[in-house]
Amino acid sequence: MLLVKTKLSASSLHGFGVLADEHIPAGAEVWRFQPGFDLEKTEEEIKSLPELVGEWFKNFGYLDHHFNKYILSFDNARFINHSEEPNVRPDYAKDSRGVGIAQRAIEPGEELTINYREIEHLSYLDRR
Repeated sequence: MLLVKTKLSASSLHGFGVLADEHIPAGAEVWRFQPGFDLEKTEEEIKSLPELVGEWFKNFGYLDHHFNKYILSFDNARFINHSEEPNVRPDYAKDSRGVGIAQRAIEPGEELTINYREIEHLSYLDRR
């Protein structure tokens, strides 16, 4: 779940993205997995869903390579776009599912980005 105020808007990176709706200081926690709000599912659980639902889950979630489960955020976080030079990076020392940390100050209206390669299975990335 996002721990900062955001809004969805057009993105120069990919269709639309997540923009900061407040100043986010460097080092601030931006995202943290919240059981009961965010979901995690195994491959077997995804396969047991109706096909359309499983595809949706995989499209908006990601397969975390640290513990081989799909993660789906139920807020704007599922729309954070990829960047090779992200302003948010995961810190797996803070939590096994990673905590998104602002790498520098992020100003209101600036798009939040993360490097998908730091959180997802490379084979899963190839399918996107």
